[in-house]
Amino acid sequence: MKQTLKENDETCFRTMRESLFSAVIGDALDELGHLHQFLPPEIQPLHDNMVVVGRAMTVLHEDWAEAEAHRQSTFGLMLRALDDLRPNEVYVASGSSAAYALFGEHMAVRAKRLGCVGAVVDSYTRDTHGIRDLKFPTFSRGRYGQDQRPRGRVIQFRVPIRIGGVEVAPGDIIFGDIDGVVVIPQQLEEQVLENALGRVDRERKVRKTLNSDSLSATAIVEKFGLL
Repeated sequence: MKQTLKENDETCFRTMRESLFSAVIGDALDELGHLHQFLPPEIQPLHDNMVVVGRAMTVLHEDWAEAEAHRQSTFGLMLRALDDLRPNEVYVASGSSAAYALFGEHMAVRAKRLGCVGAVVDSYTRDTHGIRDLKFPTFSRGRYGQDQRPRGRVIQFRVPIRIGGVEVAPGDIIFGDIDGVVVIPQQLEEQVLENALGRVDRERKVRKTLNSDSLSATAIVEKFGLL
């Protein structure tokens, strides 16, 4: 892409939302030798039509020790992290056990008010009807009402985190849809997006050929480089 992404994120993210999908972005990353950029397949959208694209605002959680849980009633740095969100960012949380919800409706209301475009959590979400009513793209391992407050806390934010073996750095591009969530490292973003947009154009030609031509699958791959 000719424009520098960070200088024009709004336009670039709109193009990604309208033209790309997670599978083709994953294929582009594979071609560049980055074979493990999808988050675990258990992390799915709360609604099938949800799509998220933006820059990661990473949030690191930890569980309370059982003895501390009875004495403490705090979210740690979660409220500060929530208030630190910026336009076109995605709230990305990990680090705790997947035993309680890390994101809910009131968090979504505040995040959306600040221009945040979605949430991806390596655990559960709650207040599902409320988040769906907000049309706030949210991805998680499932829906579960158990609260985080007496069970875990945020200890850092805007730091590198890991989800299912994938490192997510602050500012990496997050793209999620019905087929999963993929992470585009900042140093690769322009190469990946140029590759992915080119692949989409070739896929259209492949689809047209499959519908109207008698070429074999082998011949199609030889001609277009993909099937």
